[in-house]
Amino acid sequence: MEITWMGHACFRLRGKEATLVTDPFGKDIGLAIPRVRADIITISHGHPNHSNISGFRGEAKVVEGPGEFEINGVFIFGIQSYHDKAKGAERGPNTIYVFEFSDLTVCHLGDLGHTLTQAQIEAIGDIDVLLVPVGGGDTLSVTDAAEVVSQVEPRLVIPMHYGMAGITLPLDPPDKFLKEMGTEPGLSQEMLKVSRESLPDEMQVIMLQLKQ
Repeated sequence: MEITWMGHACFRLRGKEATLVTDPFGKDIGLAIPRVRADIITISHGHPNHSNISGFRGEAKVVEGPGEFEINGVFIFGIQSYHDKAKGAERGPNTIYVFEFSDLTVCHLGDLGHTLTQAQIEAIGDIDVLLVPVGGGDTLSVTDAAEVVSQVEPRLVIPMHYGMAGITLPLDPPDKFLKEMGTEPGLSQEMLKVSRESLPDEMQVIMLQLKQ
């Protein structure tokens, strides 16, 4: 699988079966809008920074909300969660997605705003790659982000949704999360090629460079 970070919470996951894009953002974020071909687009919640499907080439199938889906050989599980610690009373719902490709399972947490319940942990299951928001603000705090990582126990952790040059959102850079995790990031690269055989024996944090 090839994993490319397009910015914010938007990734392109390219497997043998299909190309999947998560949470495409709009122009107000300050970054270039992703314009790539996708077979599947998933939306964690309706905020414009996570749901801009305009500009995508091809006839992508859009998945939004909890449920079980099979599209082009990719199994997608949407798990109900919230954008805050008040069960959505403050910022509404959020959908966690688990993507099962032929050889890898990836979890995208969207704008998760709370640590996981036991039911959510069980629904997520065994995860190879976890895409986790680490910039604070309206999502997980640094402490909670680290706690969610420990709850999921993935093999690879890829931070997302954080402050960086050019972005207009009031988010923290990833340094605090890395310090909380007590780890140095793995090799920073624009695209991560990963297979089941290449997964590390111990959990590793990988920082992806923004795809220009």
